[in-house]
Amino acid sequence: MKKLLIAMAFAGLSLSSMAQETADPTLKYSVATNSFWSNWFVQGNFTWTAFYSNEEKGMGWTKSPVKDFRRDMGFSAAIGKWFTPGIGIRAKFNGIWGKDVPKENAYNTCMHNKYWNLQGQALFNLSNLFCGYSPTRVWNISPYAGIGLVRNMSLNSYCMAGSAGILNQWRVSKRVQINLDVQYNIMGDDFEGVDESLAYGGHEKRNHDQIVSAEIGLTYNLGRCTWNKTPDVDAIKALAQSQIDALNAQLNDANAENARLKNLLANKSDDNKAVKEFVNTPISVFFNINKTNIASQKDLVNIEALAKYAKENGAKLKVDGYADSATGNASINQRLSEGRANTVADELVKMGVDRSKITTQGHGGVDELSPVSFNRRATVKVAD
Repeated sequence: MKKLLIAMAFAGLSLSSMAQETADPTLKYSVATNSFWSNWFVQGNFTWTAFYSNEEKGMGWTKSPVKDFRRDMGFSAAIGKWFTPGIGIRAKFNGIWGKDVPKENAYNTCMHNKYWNLQGQALFNLSNLFCGYSPTRVWNISPYAGIGLVRNMSLNSYCMAGSAGILNQWRVSKRVQINLDVQYNIMGDDFEGVDESLAYGGHEKRNHDQIVSAEIGLTYNLGRCTWNKTPDVDAIKALAQSQIDALNAQLNDANAENARLKNLLANKSDDNKAVKEFVNTPISVFFNINKTNIASQKDLVNIEALAKYAKENGAKLKVDGYADSATGNASINQRLSEGRANTVADELVKMGVDRSKITTQGHGGVDELSPVSFNRRATVKVAD
């Protein structure tokens, strides 16, 4: 049995390594804990068992699990819940037909009994714990351990039992999985109802009764069986800060425009010619990092007055595009700045400005403004 446990441990380690290699990294993400009524499951399996009796110690009998005096067929059923994608519990029942060897002449004979084994088990999904949760992963591997009660109904005896095993599951659909469950059970000395103080076959009893089983069947997931993504707090903060930065930059432009307007009105000539001149403070349109599409359509409201002025007065407009030099190389930043300038020029054309009246220029990456996000913009002004 010691060799069997070592083999099962090595199998678990090798299978978990393979599970890491086959997981799709694009589907990994952190999840939030679901409600108590989510992520329940039921299982049903056909079971093949091999029984190793405490009474056979010293007999020299073969340990082969396929011998007729050891093996039998049965079934198992379980209900359980995953509290996280990696940790769950289940209550598992299995039985109901088995073999035992309470007599010396049992070798190569079939000693049938009826029993049931009820255990609570803790499961650890290594695929999700080590590779990250993926709702579409094909294969999950979950070692488990548990404790419970076993009854030999044929001999009317009860004893405690412990279990360990490996549950393999292959995804068929969102709710259905195929199970391959390998389990080892160790039970008290009195499972076969034999007095522990007796010697048998010239040897004192020192081992426990043991059952090795292999099961195949199905898991059906009840109710909600997936997990919500954890909100990306950093991304939310970055978006909020970007919006604040854009508002601050617009406010700075507006303040500068108001100052120049006051100066223009204070120094206007008698014929009011200067009043007709358009205040030529550049108006900014902002972009997200590594993007050439406008971050907020609200920015377009600020250039509508320029578009109207250009149409009514036949004025030319200059659009300058910028990227921030803190991210990306020179080639990427030049492409971004040109793309941003062209995006704003296209919007001006939609507003009725003749394309021939618009000139564009990309300035690449700059660090003129602080914070860095202010530099991800395009500006529009009346051409000199």
